[in-house]
Amino acid sequence: MSDEQEGDAVNTEASRILVLWDVDHTLIENGGVSKETYAGAYELLTGHPPIHRARTDGRTDPAVMRDLLDQHGIEMTDAHASMLNAALERSLQSRQEELRRRGYELPGAREAIAALGNLDGIVQTVLTGNIKPNAFIKVATFGLDSGLDLEVGGYGSDDSVRANLVGVARRRAGAKYETFFDESTTVLIGDTVRDVRAGKESGTYVIAVASGLDTVQELENEGADVTLPDLVDTSALIDAVMSVKKRDLRTARE
Repeated sequence: MSDEQEGDAVNTEASRILVLWDVDHTLIENGGVSKETYAGAYELLTGHPPIHRARTDGRTDPAVMRDLLDQHGIEMTDAHASMLNAALERSLQSRQEELRRRGYELPGAREAIAALGNLDGIVQTVLTGNIKPNAFIKVATFGLDSGLDLEVGGYGSDDSVRANLVGVARRRAGAKYETFFDESTTVLIGDTVRDVRAGKESGTYVIAVASGLDTVQELENEGADVTLPDLVDTSALIDAVMSVKKRDLRTARE
């Protein structure tokens, strides 16, 4: 290996890792409050309650609401779009006590965040379809916010396309930490095939956790780099996150 190549490898080894956590069904279970939040936002936007239920499955809040309006034969207008975030935030705020009562942090989530936080060079935030205020409410309700830098996350209020949120989070984290985060230093952790697709479309290393509706086999078939049954095994999660550095070093040597 030349001196230049060796230096590149050392720089790669010393670089930070950006960990992007999905929220619902990865860190927390919302107990059905999310779908009620969409229904409440729909009523605030239209003046009447919905007949149909929102379809979520890892989509962003704007995409879920657009689909819910479409199910009722209503096209999302500019007026709807301008009021959407406020309606979603108001709807969840009014249900925060229900979220606290019916929801819960998923087993191992708190321990995983804490363990990663004890490692040098790890920046943890969220990549979620929730709009920013609602993501804050959800993680703070269960006390998971202290280990996450929510300033640099990617949210449904940033873009309706989930894969685009990876770039949003990378840019925010890069500006704050004066570090260039790219495919070799970013890890996405989520529970749905949509999370895996978002990672693959953005060239991101994906750890899929089968804590939601999608099975280990479905997540593997979608192309997750690592698949875990849950977050209970903290050591396995840390090993999976740190394996992105091994991939980066292999790339640097090629």
